[in-house]
Amino acid sequence: MKARIKFRKYGVLRFIGHLDVMRFFQKLMRRTDIPIAFTGGYSPHMIMSFASPLGIGLTSDGEYLDIELTAPVDSQEAVKRMNEECVEGIEVLSIRQIPDEKKMTGMTILAGADYLVSVKECTLPENWKERFSDFMGQKEIRVIKQTKRSEREVDIRPLIYRWEIRGESVFLQLAAGSAENLKPDLVMETFLSESAVPEGAVSFAYHRLEMYADMGEDGKRNLVSLESLGHEMTV
Repeated sequence: MKARIKFRKYGVLRFIGHLDVMRFFQKLMRRTDIPIAFTGGYSPHMIMSFASPLGIGLTSDGEYLDIELTAPVDSQEAVKRMNEECVEGIEVLSIRQIPDEKKMTGMTILAGADYLVSVKECTLPENWKERFSDFMGQKEIRVIKQTKRSEREVDIRPLIYRWEIRGESVFLQLAAGSAENLKPDLVMETFLSESAVPEGAVSFAYHRLEMYADMGEDGKRNLVSLESLGHEMTV
């Protein structure tokens, strides 16, 4: 039986890395007696996988961890037990049963993510919102993407699914996952570069809101939250 945990990461814990988050959840499973399954062999470990590790410095309201259970749990009771053992900076929001197929893991089906980008330190021009609208109105936004082995020029505009100005912040819905992946900092850094804003003049805070799978057919995109693909358990 597989289950999906949704959690928040906020406050000072935004500065801890993915391995520390993984170790925290391993300890949390033990402390709360969640019946998580282990691999076999000489060095068994808990069966768990994260949909998309969060970068250091980012906060989130929509992180996902898939686990395998040896027995069902009551969703509401399990969430309560886990939050009683959580430290400030991590809050479990839900645990839901998901299909057992390997192809339905969050890591496999992840296709998009929402972000809210806020200005921390700002010397942006007064008309930055108009400039950002013009920036996003381009048919192409070409950047140099670097990998471990090479660099290549790509058009990131098709990877920006939605955007809007929200007060003094920017909402972005971006491609995510193994097939296509776009980080919000690359979008904002490209905007600053094209707007001739001096490097280091602006500092942004990035907050991930949600992660999605694409359940569309015939090339039509239909993003649904990873949480919605599961259902609550009762015992």
